[in-house]
Amino acid sequence: MDKVFNNVFKSIREYIDSAADRNVEPSNEALENLKIFEEKLPEHSTSAEDVIKILDEYGSPATVTSTGGRYFGFVIGSVFPSSMAANMLAAAWDQNCGIFASSPIGVKLDEIALEWLKQILHLPMQSGGALVTGTTMASFTCMAAARTSILKRKGWNVEKQGLFNAPEFKVFVGEEAHITIHKGLSMLGLGSERLIRIPTDEHGRMRTELLPKIDEPALICAQLGNVNTGAFDNIAAICKWAKKSGSWVHVDGAFGIWANATTDYNHLSKGVEFADSWACDLHKWLNVPYDNGMAMVKDIQALKNAMTMSAAYLQEGANREPHHYTPEASRRGRGIEVWAALKNQGRSGVADLVNRCCKHAKSFAEQLQNNGFKILNEVVLNQVMVEFGTPEQTTEIIHRIQKEGTCWCGGTLWQGHTAMRISVASYATTEEDVKISVAAITRIANEILNK
Repeated sequence: MDKVFNNVFKSIREYIDSAADRNVEPSNEALENLKIFEEKLPEHSTSAEDVIKILDEYGSPATVTSTGGRYFGFVIGSVFPSSMAANMLAAAWDQNCGIFASSPIGVKLDEIALEWLKQILHLPMQSGGALVTGTTMASFTCMAAARTSILKRKGWNVEKQGLFNAPEFKVFVGEEAHITIHKGLSMLGLGSERLIRIPTDEHGRMRTELLPKIDEPALICAQLGNVNTGAFDNIAAICKWAKKSGSWVHVDGAFGIWANATTDYNHLSKGVEFADSWACDLHKWLNVPYDNGMAMVKDIQALKNAMTMSAAYLQEGANREPHHYTPEASRRGRGIEVWAALKNQGRSGVADLVNRCCKHAKSFAEQLQNNGFKILNEVVLNQVMVEFGTPEQTTEIIHRIQKEGTCWCGGTLWQGHTAMRISVASYATTEEDVKISVAAITRIANEILNK
């Protein structure tokens, strides 16, 4: 056993130490070598040492170096060393953190992490929450609580009576609502075609002057941080409109809600505390390992009614039982790594991380614009969209940048424009990383544009 652990710790250290110097995109050779895993189920055992050796030799080169400082795709953060180490220790503990009896430490840190998240994000302290896989499941969890609450006010118990013949209620979303909102609503049986879509402006923000009159409780899904532009819906105005009808406001704050953790950017999320539920990714801007997200609901009872489960062998005691607040029964100890990150960084460390990433995003935009390329969005947070020429040229530039490997940026289609999207969310990103990345992007873009 000593040998296998010594080997894996050596591999981990080498992988982390080389992250700054490695190409972000795996090489064609590394991808080709993945064929080694395409084998029949072994009839006989393989030593643990050999299993790890194969994984490291062929698996490590085929990873995307998203833990480094020059990965700018999909708003993926890196991993704080404290949180990575906590994740490794938690793996050794191998706890089922859905039940206090099976993991007192896992449940305790889950509870503390949620309390700290409320504090750092300035959410109402009476709220209750859950740590789930990410914003997709967080929004699902929150909107399930909303469905329970709204239907209860209409005299319907959806958990017992289901949706057949249930009273209808309206669901409002912005035209720029993220696809995970649509997925969550679909899974909840609320449909995707019967939604009322509110027009958005040129930044992707819900146009509050076009909000219709509503006279009965509805579900309204707002957004903090458009996935392309980083723009924020006017949450204060939306909540004021919603409260007139007793409607439920759910906030998709996948990464944007972290603006509320810093005094430099919390003006963007003004009024967020007046909403009824909030969802965000922790594996994005908090830089904890995948998968980790937060669902937070102001009405704890609505959350519990939507998620609770009971069985003769699940005896509830004086302690909080996470399985009453999440879709999962068995679950890993996400709170362990969240607690470690917040304990390590503190309020000021998280604020500094957000501020630093936003500064890097502005630097990207300024340098690329000065080099003659078109920035499509107002850079209000950590998102930058760049257009280089024709759609075909922009697409080719993005592909070349990814394959060249200095940095990794994704592509997107925004209001008819094909663009490169730069998302800065890693604690590891430095000013030098930005400089190196801008130089590589500029060189490749000029090569293609001057052909």
